[in-house]
Amino acid sequence: MLKFICKPCPIVVRPFGEREILYAFHDIDGTHSLIRNWPPVMSIVLDYVSRNGVPEGYDSEENALKLIDRAGTEPLPETDRFCVESAGLSALTQMEWAIRRAIEAGIEKVPCDREDNRAKIAAIGSGEEVFANPDSPELAAFLETHTPRLFKFYERVLNGFCRDRNLEIAKKDPDRFIVKGSMAFLTALRDAGVKNYFVTGAVVERGMGMWEEVETLGFRTGPGEIVEDIIGSTWTDKLPKDSIMNRLLANLGADGRNVLVTGDGRAEISAGVAMGALCLSRLGPDEDYKRALHKRLGTHIIVSDFTDPDLRDLIRT
Repeated sequence: MLKFICKPCPIVVRPFGEREILYAFHDIDGTHSLIRNWPPVMSIVLDYVSRNGVPEGYDSEENALKLIDRAGTEPLPETDRFCVESAGLSALTQMEWAIRRAIEAGIEKVPCDREDNRAKIAAIGSGEEVFANPDSPELAAFLETHTPRLFKFYERVLNGFCRDRNLEIAKKDPDRFIVKGSMAFLTALRDAGVKNYFVTGAVVERGMGMWEEVETLGFRTGPGEIVEDIIGSTWTDKLPKDSIMNRLLANLGADGRNVLVTGDGRAEISAGVAMGALCLSRLGPDEDYKRALHKRLGTHIIVSDFTDPDLRDLIRT
């Protein structure tokens, strides 16, 4: 049995009493793995689409190489901020945001309710992914065509910018791409009887992509292993993280109060707060905006990494 017992210390930002933890839902990128340095890539791709739309050939190899060269070389205030605010959302939702921005700017001429489109852009920026009021048939078809296509383009740029190179380095030196203390923390949870699950907005295909990265870093996956399973998205179906986490909670027959949620994004922390889980944000010491955001979302604990002695002091086994 593992318990978290609240006590006053610098890393506790909202009291949580005493919690018995049976399950833990973990984000991967930025929380435990550093293989994918995705924000500069996401920012440049979304900026490119919001300014240019999705004309024929937008996802060409030539354009991919141009964006690989530009990623991280210039400030992009709107999309840089959006990447912080949308961390943890489905990648398809992030792609949708850029396409809607191009429509709002009049670059893409798609028949739609312009006020509704503008409202949905703002809603995505606030963490919403599913909307009750439908889009026009033309806009719905346009998004259905281009969000998965743009998602695949983004992945190609990401692979060329850092993912493929970092994966090869990680095969020889995995510790270089693991957040400090992560492996020991996950192992301690598992050894105390907690079942760990990785939850991601990335596509999960066994032996490929995110799955390959997780196993390369040594996070063995399967029943009784450090991580029980990796649950994520697909190329074509938008799977909001709150839906994934709530479905997992229901399948486990668990009470949210017995769940630990760790992450660095809005989506998983918001979902964790909503289900009544104990929420732990892993944020860099200089990420002031994200720290303020996570406090507003209602996280309980903020650490820079998993070696923080105050974190160990909150845990009883």
